[in-house]
Amino acid sequence: MQMYIPLLITVSYMVIAVILGYTSGRGRNMNNVEEWGVGSRSFGPIIMYLLIGAGGVSAYTFMGSPGWAYSKGIPALYVVVYLTYMGVIAWYFGPKVWELGKKFNHVTQSAAITDRYESKSLGALASFVTSIGILAYAVIQTTGSAYILNVMSYGKIPTWVGVFISLGVISIYLYRSGLRAISITNAFQGALMLFVSFFVGLWATNHFTGGYSFRPIFERVKEDIPQFLTLPGGLSDMSVTFWTTSILVSVFSIWQTHWIQWMGAKSRSSIRRAATLLPTFYVVLIPMIVVGFIGIFVYPDIGNPDQVAIKYALENMPIIVAGLLGAGTLAASMSSSEPCVHATALSYSKDILQPAFKWSDEKAGIWTRRLIFPIMFLIIAPISIMQPASLVYILLIGYGFIAQAFPSIVGMFFWPRATKHGAFWGIFAGFVITVLFSFVIAHPLGVHAGIWGLLANFTIFIVVSLMTQPVTRNTVEKFFPDMVDELYDNNIPTDPSIQTKLN
Repeated sequence: MQMYIPLLITVSYMVIAVILGYTSGRGRNMNNVEEWGVGSRSFGPIIMYLLIGAGGVSAYTFMGSPGWAYSKGIPALYVVVYLTYMGVIAWYFGPKVWELGKKFNHVTQSAAITDRYESKSLGALASFVTSIGILAYAVIQTTGSAYILNVMSYGKIPTWVGVFISLGVISIYLYRSGLRAISITNAFQGALMLFVSFFVGLWATNHFTGGYSFRPIFERVKEDIPQFLTLPGGLSDMSVTFWTTSILVSVFSIWQTHWIQWMGAKSRSSIRRAATLLPTFYVVLIPMIVVGFIGIFVYPDIGNPDQVAIKYALENMPIIVAGLLGAGTLAASMSSSEPCVHATALSYSKDILQPAFKWSDEKAGIWTRRLIFPIMFLIIAPISIMQPASLVYILLIGYGFIAQAFPSIVGMFFWPRATKHGAFWGIFAGFVITVLFSFVIAHPLGVHAGIWGLLANFTIFIVVSLMTQPVTRNTVEKFFPDMVDELYDNNIPTDPSIQTKLN
């Protein structure tokens, strides 16, 4: 019975998450997209800090990062670098996004793109392309949750059962309370992750070295396996070029999930204050990377590197500590999976189905909640059960698709001459190139497929925009009130119906 105490602790966490998430929406109309989707734009800086931070720290923190440290070494630190840059992106773009959303009632990223470029077809395309990366991220988290339940139960819970358990738990409170459930559970999960990461990392360090300094571990790695502290890493498969371009494509990826979370803030300052503190949350990665380095010497022939931290905890730490690591890992995976399902359902409903079927806002609100079930159980679950690749590699591929919205976002804030035709064909070309260079000709010249996609995307975006007619004066006045006269003269129509639409 004692061997199952870690599993009981892990399951107890899930029960607490259900209670917190389900009750967070009590007394509110969750068929309203404004409420279910963005929590009535009511979150302060502390909730925003934990909401965004916990959403960015996922299963790869407790499984993927130790696994990469174990198998590759220092390349695992790419996560620390790009998450820090994402904090900078949130600080700069977050308030701008919030202001536009508040003023023009945008809820999703694709809705803002539709409004800026006067094209529902473009919004639908952006929603679909970016959702590929977001759903890939959800697969990582679901796979991580299933791993945890399988390991903590000593194989009694098969991986496929763990997939349905984790998704089923999330569906209960996500359907009921939307972004409010995500905010309150992420606050709880974020605090748990911060504690567990440092507690486990320091415990493992003390157990392995007799002290609490990470330095002896890095010195041991430097002495015995120095290739793990330089690129291309222990497996010689992470070149400087691929490592760098993986960080770049991550920086250019402004997630639909983050966009919606920014919309949930109650003010511009809430986002900016939260973003300023985000790097302090992302230090949770460092102790777990150290645990991965320790695993190199303890388990030289482990079968699945992603399980090195869990295996070390179960075999070398007190039962309570192992249980806390299980709960922390589950918290990391669930806190990142929830926003992905939520954002995909919201965007598919508002940006694809509502325009296609001409739904009312009320009907779209009802279907937004219902869509979480087919997304979870017909898309995420089957792919998670297949376990197609390592956790971190799935993430790297996903970023290439999310980044394809970046040129359109640049045109939203900085370039009034950008047109719907340029944005549409730019995203389309970027999508095709990213698919080709991810799955057929993998990362030519060692450059991440998403960067190749962005190069094609930006080129077509600029060239086609310069060759086609810009949006109407009314739209430019909304997004660029100080630049209207530079672009238009009195002969340019102001009514969107006068122009040929890409719809």
